[in-house]
Order: sequence, then C-alpha cells, then structure tokens
Amino acid sequence: MSTNHASLDAAATDRKARLAQLAALKRKQPEPETEAAEGPESQNDTIDVTTKYLSGRNYDAQTGGAKLGFDQAPIDGQITIEMQAQEIAREIAEQAKKDEDTDQPIDLFKLQPKKPNWDLKRDLDEKMKILNVRTQNAIAKLVRQRIEDAQRAAKAKGANGDKQGEEVGIEGDMLVEGIHVREREEQDEEGNDDDLA
Repeated sequence: MSTNHASLDAAATDRKARLAQLAALKRKQPEPETEAAEGPESQNDTIDVTTKYLSGRNYDAQTGGAKLGFDQAPIDGQITIEMQAQEIAREIAEQAKKDEDTDQPIDLFKLQPKKPNWDLKRDLDEKMKILNVRTQNAIAKLVRQRIEDAQRAAKAKGANGDKQGEEVGIEGDMLVEGIHVREREEQDEEGNDDDLA
C-alpha cells in the first residue's frame, strides 16, 4: 500500500514539474539580446510586441484597452421583427394622417357588431348546457308519468270491460302527435332566439 502512495506521489510531482516547464515556455519573453541590439527602436516595437503576444479576442491593440463592441453588428442586412413593427407603425401613422385630412364621418355600422348581444349569448350558452340537460330529463319524466297514467286508466277500463291480461299503453297516434307538437315548440323557441338576436 505504501509503495502505491509513494509511486503516486512521485508521479504527481513529476507531472507538476512538466506543467511548470510548459507554463514557463508559454510565458517566455523575447530574447534580451534582440532588444539590446535594437536600442532606440525598442520603444516603437512595443505595439508590435502587444499584437504579437496578445490575442485579439478581448484586447484592442489600437486603443490599448478592452474591446467594447462588435466591428459589425450581427443583424446587419437582416430584417428583424423590430424593423417590421416600425414599418407597420409608420404606415399606420401615415394612414391616420390621411384619414384626418379627409374629415369623413365615422361609419357606425363598421364599429358595432352585427348582433349586439353576441357576448351575452356566449356567456349564456355555457350556463344553458346544464339547464338543457335538466329540461330534457324533466320532459322525459313527464312523458313517463303520462304513459303510466294512461296505462293505469286503460287497465281500470279493461278491468271494468272484461279485457284482463291485455297490456295497454299510450296510443301510437297520440304519441306521434305529441312528438310533432314538441318539435314545433322547439322550432318556435329557436325562431324567437333568432328574432332577438
């Protein structure tokens, strides 16, 4: 176990030494002999040194500071939503000026909806769904009661008239006539709703 730790420690120190050598190579300054040989021109070469050794990602060599923006905007030559919105706003403003210049009266029929109670009907339809279901249930209950009453009355007549054992219900003609009456009532209700609208 201790040999493993010793070998790992040795490998770590060796790796640290190699990384330090690489870092020193990267930071290596220009040879002092070349600077001494040039003499007075070394002051003029400081700009060349900065451009040579500094990357141009965030440093602007001309201003000597950080880059403050793009050389060219990324949206140059492209049509953006903001540009389209400005164009539409400009067109609307021009149209409004033309409309003011003509001094035409406002057409009230264009301003109001065709059916003035459309919003009331919209809100009422949701509430009417529940009531329509309850109405249909009540109608079915009343029809069942009428049929049962008719059957009881027929049985009472049958018991008196010696027609025992015969199932008697509502007559077919009466049932068809009742259905037709109900359909006419529904059509009249729909007609009244259309007249109100």
